[in-house]
Formats: sequence, C-alpha cells, structure tokens
Amino acid sequence: MHGLILAGGQGSRLAASGIATPKALVPIAGVPQLARLARTFEDLGCASLTCLVREGVAFEPVADQLARLSIPLTIRSCLTPSSLHTLALGLSLAPAGSVFCSMVDTIMPAADWVRAYAESRRALTAGADAVLVVTPFIDDERPLFVARDRESRVTAIADQRMEPALVTGGVYALSPRARGAAHAALAAGHSRMRALLGAMVREGYEVRAVEIAKVIDLDHRRDLDRANAWQEFCEGEGLPMG
Repeated sequence: MHGLILAGGQGSRLAASGIATPKALVPIAGVPQLARLARTFEDLGCASLTCLVREGVAFEPVADQLARLSIPLTIRSCLTPSSLHTLALGLSLAPAGSVFCSMVDTIMPAADWVRAYAESRRALTAGADAVLVVTPFIDDERPLFVARDRESRVTAIADQRMEPALVTGGVYALSPRARGAAHAALAAGHSRMRALLGAMVREGYEVRAVEIAKVIDLDHRRDLDRANAWQEFCEGEGLPMG
C-alpha cells in the first residue's frame, strides 16, 4: 500500500486555543507530527508516501527528518477548501494501487498503527473496498458514528449517535475502486469526507471497520497536552514508537 497524509486544514480550533504552530509541525513527544507520521508509515511498510500540507506551512522544520526516509516521498502545498478536496488531490498524486491514509492530527500508539495497517491490508486483500479505523473514545465536537455487523462490515454511518457508540478515527485504507469513489463524490458536489463514507456504504461498497481503543484528534490545546502525556506513557510502557 501507498501512504497518504492529509494536512490541508487550517487548524483554526487549535490556533484559537493558543497553539500558533500548524498541526503538521506540532511536536508530540518532541517530534513534529508530520515527521512522526511519515516515519510511522515508513516503518509500517508503505511503498511510498504522499503528503499534502496547507499552503503557507514551512517544511524546513521537518526537512531533515523527511529527507532521511528510505521510501519515495511526494510533498505538496495545497489550498483546498475541504477534507474531501484534499483527499482527492492526494489520491491524484499517489501511485496507483491501494492507499493507507491518515489525517495529520491523528494520534495512536505504534502498536495500534501496526494492527490497523495489518488488518487493513488483510481486508483489502480479501476484497474489501475500504477500511475505517473506529474508536469508542469520543472527544470531538462533530463525531461521525459508525455501525458495524459481527463480521466488522460497516452497515451505517451517521452524525447521530448509534449504539454501541463508535466513531471514525481519521485513518482510512482505500482500494483502487474506493479511490474512484472519492473522485466521483467530489464531482457530485460533496465536500466532506463523511459524505464520501456515507455514500460508499449506501451504494454497496464493502467497507470494513478496525476498532482501536483510543484515538486522539488534535483540535485543541487539551488534546495536545493529553497526546503528549499519553505518548510518553506508551513509550514508557515499552511500546515501539517508530
């Protein structure tokens, strides 16, 4: 699979809470998040990596770390109006094949990244069109809820709470067919990732879920503080962080 990191957002909520550093450069356990994710994707075994970063964000703070990657890297500035536009642009730049994609503000321990990647590969190889990381840890103003069956097939996606409560975690694996669905959703006038995911489920795409106990989304200062403390705890417990 090819890696794709989306950092095209403005980070307005993080800035409003007093963090002037762009999300892509915010340090988690001392490492800028973009560099941290890039190294993680390399360690997972991605064949290449494509990064979309908001126009105006300087790459210099992470240039040396990105230059040390051993996999092909494409990094582009973008000024996209929505998450779906950023995804579509990233997919147009990534090599053909399946894609493992994350928003730049997604925080998980390395062991969970490994499991999410491995289960995504297995599901896509078995014929799934897409895989979503989902979590029961809900700490978002606009959570997107996911229902699944006993075989982990996603049966519904909605803004309204469903039980048991699971929400998307900002990590997606997409087959070549699903990549086409993203471009089709954009052409149909949609602008949000949740619109794409909902359309795929309604239209009969096979979408699977991988449950991760806790995923932190960096939206506010409290999220950054929590993520730094949590990652230090995980590393102290001996989990490899890449």
